[in-house]
Amino acid sequence: MGGYGSGKQFGASCTDDHLAVDIRQWQREGLLTDGSNFNTTWSRAGKEMGNMGVRAENGQIILTYSWQKSGGESGRLDYPVSLQTTSCHYGGLRYWFTCPAVGCGKRVAKLYLGDKYFACRHCYRLAYHSQREVKDDRLIRSAEKIRAKLNWQPGILNLPGDKPKGMHWLTYLRLMEEYGDYANQALVGMTAKMEIMSNRLSALCDRQ
Repeated sequence: MGGYGSGKQFGASCTDDHLAVDIRQWQREGLLTDGSNFNTTWSRAGKEMGNMGVRAENGQIILTYSWQKSGGESGRLDYPVSLQTTSCHYGGLRYWFTCPAVGCGKRVAKLYLGDKYFACRHCYRLAYHSQREVKDDRLIRSAEKIRAKLNWQPGILNLPGDKPKGMHWLTYLRLMEEYGDYANQALVGMTAKMEIMSNRLSALCDRQ
């Protein structure tokens, strides 16, 4: 980011590519009461990627952390993020971050770390991973979810397994039908792609 809240450069990135904080988790753990002071860390593949101090006071949280760009520039930041609350249907309050980026102020549950500052995914133009998937990817993912429910071996190229013990037959047959639709459509798409690639390779060979 060129300055606090000024960046809009991550149009090709996904939310999974950035460290994030989720206020819902902090609320479940009772960390948002005034005077609360705690540390939070991020890890990937078992390796700690960063840590941050958080202090709750007067309807806001104070974030304190160090940052370092890939080019070597580094520093330390300490700034507030305002909180908002909404009423739940069954009583109680739900907390939200107010995006601290200049000109934003959206009510959000998660903030993502850019080069230096936290902001919402809209400010960083981050897409969810599922939004980057093509149709075949979504079909395969849906089919794999059903295979997991049925305790089958992963992979739509593998044969279907048996009905899980204790599952009702109607549930099993419904899942089988859904799985067949997803898997068949995905295989048709995969076959079409392979045919296109094969035709392109054949055309390249004919030119040589």
